[in-house]
Amino acid sequence: MEVKLWNDKREREMYENFAELFAIIKATEKLEKAYVRDIISPAEYEVECQKLIAHFKTLSSSLKDTVPSIERFHDTYRMDCPAALNRLVTSGVPATVEHRAAAAMSSTTSASVVAECVQNFITAMDSLKLNMIAVDQIHPLLSDLSASLNKLTILPPDFEGKTKMKEWISRMSKMRAADELTEQQARQLHFDLESSYNSFMAALPTAGT
Repeated sequence: MEVKLWNDKREREMYENFAELFAIIKATEKLEKAYVRDIISPAEYEVECQKLIAHFKTLSSSLKDTVPSIERFHDTYRMDCPAALNRLVTSGVPATVEHRAAAAMSSTTSASVVAECVQNFITAMDSLKLNMIAVDQIHPLLSDLSASLNKLTILPPDFEGKTKMKEWISRMSKMRAADELTEQQARQLHFDLESSYNSFMAALPTAGT
């Protein structure tokens, strides 16, 4: 006799999200161990870690009502993934980004600000992928990103990310909250975010310099 875990579509979706969250945490734990043991290169680690963190942030946000505590979820299912919890919940950025941030620290530049910028970039890009294109959805994310970029003194005033975010914020300020970006606008914004993110990562001093 077949036993169903769910009674309706809503319950099925909830359990599928639980399974995905479980998989993300387990995958992050394995990735962290591979990086520490030098099994994977820092570049490969960073790319994969950024993806996992972005997916985790989006999924955990959508599950905040059913999974209010990731730590409790972790303990309930006896996952034994301390490194993943640290990376996903506590840190929020790859270890490689933390290392570069440490090299960039000064009286006005800290690892936490760099981490904040990275998180805001990923959140904005991930939101567009989820088709969150209404002005009142994307405008606050771009404002947060712009504010965090302006905190970093290592970035010049004409830094690509600063100017492009300022242009998009100005454009959206003239629109109504319920207005949505066209497919072409959303595609261009995602391109600008990705390009600015790459420029941002390249602008961070490398360890030892």
